[in-house]
Amino acid sequence: MAEELTPETPEESEEPIKQRKNGLYPGVSDELAENMKSGWADTELRGLEPVPQAAETAARRAALSARFPGERLVIPAGNLKTRSNDTEYAFRASVEYAYLTGNQTEDGVLVLEPKGDGHEATIYLLPRSNRENGEFWLDGQGELWVGRRHSLTEAEKLYGIPASDVRELPDALREATGPVRVVRGYDAAVEAALTDKVTAERDEELRVFLSEARLVKDAFEVGELQKAVDSTVRGFEDVVKVLDKAQATSERYIEGTFFLRARVEGNDVGYGTIAAAGPHACTLHWVRNDGPVRAGDLLLLDAGVETHTYYTADVTRTLPIDGRFTDIQRKIYDAVYEAQEAGIAAVKPGAKYRDFHDAAQRVLAEKLVEWGLVEGPVERVLELGLQRRWTLHGTGHMLGMDVHDCAAARVEAYVDGTLEPGMCLTVEPGLYFQADDLTVPEEYRGIGVRIEDDILVTEDGNRNLSAALPRRSDEVEAWMAAVQG
Repeated sequence: MAEELTPETPEESEEPIKQRKNGLYPGVSDELAENMKSGWADTELRGLEPVPQAAETAARRAALSARFPGERLVIPAGNLKTRSNDTEYAFRASVEYAYLTGNQTEDGVLVLEPKGDGHEATIYLLPRSNRENGEFWLDGQGELWVGRRHSLTEAEKLYGIPASDVRELPDALREATGPVRVVRGYDAAVEAALTDKVTAERDEELRVFLSEARLVKDAFEVGELQKAVDSTVRGFEDVVKVLDKAQATSERYIEGTFFLRARVEGNDVGYGTIAAAGPHACTLHWVRNDGPVRAGDLLLLDAGVETHTYYTADVTRTLPIDGRFTDIQRKIYDAVYEAQEAGIAAVKPGAKYRDFHDAAQRVLAEKLVEWGLVEGPVERVLELGLQRRWTLHGTGHMLGMDVHDCAAARVEAYVDGTLEPGMCLTVEPGLYFQADDLTVPEEYRGIGVRIEDDILVTEDGNRNLSAALPRRSDEVEAWMAAVQG
């Protein structure tokens, strides 16, 4: 990659651009500096339409305003994070900020100022990079290096929120009076400006509210989740088509194949892809993906495409690498499938959130007792949690802009809560027999199976958003054969 001339963006446009310590050019002549100021076409974008979710983000801000009347609310997007020296990780705005604005720009901050019975929202952003002081071509974050930013006028049209220069925000926050809350952990400069005005307890209340607000998805969110799942289904098909190439290389061929689909059709993967072949399937979050892919083994692929608006799918299929389950693989797989069927059936409005987990765990406990791997009765196994040696994890979680969405919600609103139409969750039971587990017959060891689908709670039950991917063992085999042609 090219080496930019300067290491940092000045806080004030009047400051000179700093030169890179080991840059090849010692400086910029007055003549070149003057030349670079002029001769550029007007590139202001006109006739912009609001982002598709503008109506929804406005409604979300209204709900936030109603919850905290008379208080200033500050929600930062976050800043770039260094990956190595002067290169950064790809930026992903905080979920709270993106949820309320639709914007995904680094350094952005949403501020809701109390006004009358409600609030006046302002989105604080970096304006287009300065051409007078050379920032646009000399600075490492100038637009000739990383691409143009939207002007503040453009941003106002896109997001339906008045926009201001974020470089003026810290001073404004330091002078602010009255109660203030901030979403912590994303922008140190913003937090420093508010250090004597906020409390951890009050800020946590803001974070919890914004987490619980996402429990029930609106129509836009449901559409984005379905879009993410549809792309994910195509990503799984991509993987099945190249299993022969993965056998010649490693699990990374699977990871890379799915990633291509995620980047072509979406923003990214929603989380690190788990491409776990053979005994690696028994490691719940196997993301090293550097192991062999062998015929006769199973591949546990847990992956999801994230849309350009940050909504992610989260789907798992356990596939026979050579296209056919062995008898013991099918036995274990079918048990997990039966457990998942019971879990999905328990997802409906008015049900307790825990019901789908309990239903799936009961089936798995029954199978383990039936197979003689744990002593019954089943009620004893469940009471003592003995099945967890092989089931390990919970049977699902909320899904949305975070793969494990709404994690800051109160326990009584989430795990101890009641399902409502519009909630979206995963149902993902599994059985994992570790390669070194001497308590099970040798034929079980090294086999891990998980089946995961994304389930939307509807008015009259549920809808499996990922139903396009076969789940039953015989259907999985027929699907793989058809995809491979």
